[in-house]
Amino acid sequence: MAENENKKEEKIENEELQNEVVPKQDYDELDDRYKRILAEFENFKKRSSKERDGLYNSILSDVVEIMLPVVDNLENAAKVETADENYKQGVELVLKQFKDVLKTKGVEEIKAIGETFDPELHEAVSSIQDDNLGEKEIAQEYRKGYKIGSRVIRHSMVVVAN
Repeated sequence: MAENENKKEEKIENEELQNEVVPKQDYDELDDRYKRILAEFENFKKRSSKERDGLYNSILSDVVEIMLPVVDNLENAAKVETADENYKQGVELVLKQFKDVLKTKGVEEIKAIGETFDPELHEAVSSIQDDNLGEKEIAQEYRKGYKIGSRVIRHSMVVVAN
């Protein structure tokens, strides 16, 4: 019993000491302020991370956009018939290596032929009438489009049916 009384006295003494150092009202106010500042800091970290990722993707897409004509030319060179098979294989290997590098950076080709026309992804340069194709179906692709995630780097140039 004496032990319980000692604990009660210690508890009362601790509360009194705490109130002397920081009154209960001020303590609650400081605790609330601390929690708000902590929440603001967490939001700042998330916002900074999102801005950093956006900036990285923006810079990456700018660099990739400049290099896409090189990919286009390599694809055209790979399609050309030549008597020198070693030369053709060399061009195909460079093209494959280039595409692998783009893929590692998250760059994807936008699918076009056979897909439904989407102005967010495709740029229609012409339209044709074809009963074999559905409405707004892409019949032909003049230039490949590319994207990083949901961000379009370059729209596909396409011919749309019907």
